[in-house]
Amino acid sequence: MDAMITLVRPAADEYLDYYDRYVSLVPDGDIVEILKDQVETSVSYLSRLSEEQGNFRYAPGKWSVKECLGHMIDAERIFAYRAMRIARNDRTPIEGFEQDDYIKYGSFDACSLASLVAEFQAVRESTEYLFEHLAEEAWTRRGIANKNEISVRALAYIMAGHELHHIAVLKSKYFPKG
Repeated sequence: MDAMITLVRPAADEYLDYYDRYVSLVPDGDIVEILKDQVETSVSYLSRLSEEQGNFRYAPGKWSVKECLGHMIDAERIFAYRAMRIARNDRTPIEGFEQDDYIKYGSFDACSLASLVAEFQAVRESTEYLFEHLAEEAWTRRGIANKNEISVRALAYIMAGHELHHIAVLKSKYFPKG
């Protein structure tokens, strides 16, 4: 893998405008290293929460902390799957997913918070291996996901930004004083 390609941010035409809310959160640098570093920070934060806090919802109808983390796990798996298929030059369009249905049927509140934190860490480790082993040309390869063109590099940035977004939500809306 050529490390230089992982230092270049995706261009605006490599992803749907909607995802700029995540891509814009990611600092400059090697995206693989950013993914590795940020998961350590997130796991450290999440591991300090109690099981009781894992069931907390900041408002009626909002996801619990466990459901939020379950969503992060699901999204990372889906984005990584998309990245793998596109990197392997699979030109078959990839369908979207309905996040609320995934939460509804994910049974995350039946899991321990600790097991979800461990699962998130394991899923991210798998993502890191996927990206570490990509050839240079795979990073800029594009495919269709959820009816829109996207690059592998953009998916890596979206994953990093998605995590940053949800950890920020947990800190600001769920536990603003701690």
